[in-house]
Amino acid sequence: MNVIVTGSLGYDYIMDFSGKFADRIMPEKAHKISLSFLVDSLKKQFGGTAGNIAYTLKLLGVEPSLLAPAGNDFASYREFLEKNGISTEHISVHDDVTMGSYFVVTDQEDNQIGSFYKGAIAYADQLSIETCLPADIVVISPTEPQAMKKYVKECIEDKAPYIYDPAFQIADFSAEELKEGIGGAKILIGNDYEIALIEQKLALSHDDLKKMTPILITTLGAQGSRIESDGKTLEIPIAPPTSILDPTGAGDAYRGGFLAGYLRDFDLETCGRMGAVAAAYTVEMYGTVTHTYTKEEFSKRYTDCFNIVLPKI
Repeated sequence: MNVIVTGSLGYDYIMDFSGKFADRIMPEKAHKISLSFLVDSLKKQFGGTAGNIAYTLKLLGVEPSLLAPAGNDFASYREFLEKNGISTEHISVHDDVTMGSYFVVTDQEDNQIGSFYKGAIAYADQLSIETCLPADIVVISPTEPQAMKKYVKECIEDKAPYIYDPAFQIADFSAEELKEGIGGAKILIGNDYEIALIEQKLALSHDDLKKMTPILITTLGAQGSRIESDGKTLEIPIAPPTSILDPTGAGDAYRGGFLAGYLRDFDLETCGRMGAVAAAYTVEMYGTVTHTYTKEEFSKRYTDCFNIVLPKI
């Protein structure tokens, strides 16, 4: 199984705020916000949507081909990827700029406010999925918007199946560009806010959006996820974490877990549960790729969580 994973590579700067954002934000002043938070901790970790998804895929026995740009501070990240058996063959390194950086603050209710400095990600549109084909599926996850548009067109032209994950770049696409990305995808995925934003931007009802894609996945945080396909709706519960230290990257882990099942032709409910288990491992550790498990440990946890035996992975 070969998966082309596009998206960002970068460093995450994860901070914890002991209070609640809601106590600091006045809705009547939302038009002119000026806030700062005194945080209790700061940790630098490897991250980025492409790196996070690829890491989970590799843990679950799927070979990811990372297609992403990196900066002049890539050395330690390269070492990490190679140590974990993830190929860096298709990563382009640019000496004139640093890696992308994600700065995120998490409050005591696991709400997050973040910003992303794109750095080397600005070069993403110079890459082409055609250099990595053939592949069982292409992951188009958030990166430079022009690159995402290019990857969609390449997938459609090459008849390469892809999962479309526009996420925080939704606002940068026109309605027609979003329609093209969704219309050609095997799977559309986003959290509940992102799916609602797509519907608003396209002036569509939820039922109309479901008709545009074979599989629509909505992640719902602590409420699990929802998978809609062929007129059926599957409500997938979370896999209970032993603790919640850091929710950063849980969505990326879910995507990796789901795809690891989907590429094995597992039913969608099993795929969703695999996504839930993968996400649980992530939130129990600071950082998005600091956890680890064997396929046997993953399978046991799946069975313990859902009282169902996971098919062999």
